[in-house]
Amino acid sequence: MIKKQWRSLASSSNYKNNRFENLSPTAVTAEGVSFGRLLREYFRKPANVTPSYPLPSIKTDLRALYSDTPVITWFGHSSYLIHCKGTNILVDPVFSSSLAPVPGLIKAYPVTHAYTADDMPDIDLMIITHDHYDHLDRKTITQLKNKAKAWYTPLGVGGNIAGCGVDGNLITEMDWWETEQPLPGITLTATPARHFSGRGLRRGVSLWASFVLEIYGHRIFVGGDSGYDTHFKTIGEKYGPFDMAVLECGQYNPHWPHIHMMPEETAQAALDLRAKMLLPVHWGKFTLAYHPWNESIKRVLASPAAQQVQIATPMIGEPASINPAQQYSRWWLTE
Repeated sequence: MIKKQWRSLASSSNYKNNRFENLSPTAVTAEGVSFGRLLREYFRKPANVTPSYPLPSIKTDLRALYSDTPVITWFGHSSYLIHCKGTNILVDPVFSSSLAPVPGLIKAYPVTHAYTADDMPDIDLMIITHDHYDHLDRKTITQLKNKAKAWYTPLGVGGNIAGCGVDGNLITEMDWWETEQPLPGITLTATPARHFSGRGLRRGVSLWASFVLEIYGHRIFVGGDSGYDTHFKTIGEKYGPFDMAVLECGQYNPHWPHIHMMPEETAQAALDLRAKMLLPVHWGKFTLAYHPWNESIKRVLASPAAQQVQIATPMIGEPASINPAQQYSRWWLTE
């Protein structure tokens, strides 16, 4: 097998001073907020940052799933399967019971029907949006390496995926605004996000991205992680309207206002993207912030911008259609 030759990071216009940069100046934390303060507050979190009961979920046979229009099955946090006409696209799968690098420190919530790598169908296309532990889980990738036919990820992330035993020749790295055609009828464009990368002390050595997925005449925005900024409007003007925007809605805090959105900003970002529907993710599985575990979904539904966009709120494992007529229960209020 010929060893994969990864693209030069320095060839990217987004790579400056030996690291990738956001379009706008972006500090990871707010001015005056120290790491020590964040650590103290993390270990003093109130009890309601995690649910007190197993979350209700639906066990869907994903191998038997078929729809002529896109359906998205969410597995909690930022992991979800996009299915359309027999094609399966898996985004940021994390099926481990806790997040690395410290096993057991950040545990997954208990659910009535937990999904594992064994539940996944064969994957035509795998998308990894960036290298943070809650989006790139090496254990899960190792378990899925023989199920995925192709992998797409931002610049600098491919080596981490290949390190899990994935054939590097199946991995395509992309810079912002680059477009690939993985399959007939499907195009994938890497677009900007306002975030950062790093699996240790070094930041910015790989790129982070959102993606525009055009699949059999439909358009889905794969948001990854991002703080609010003007890039949403730019993407909406260039590629919108979208049938569905999958956007982060959780793990926010005024201490890090630029790298994650407040729920009200999530709804506004959907409007900026010209999305007909919004699927809020990045909640419902791990506690990475200090807010109540179900606060984000309550706030996004109550936001002024939410009155102008349909919001899908499926249970874990419940296929969500791009059809705005689909109804959902308020399962996160169950005690």
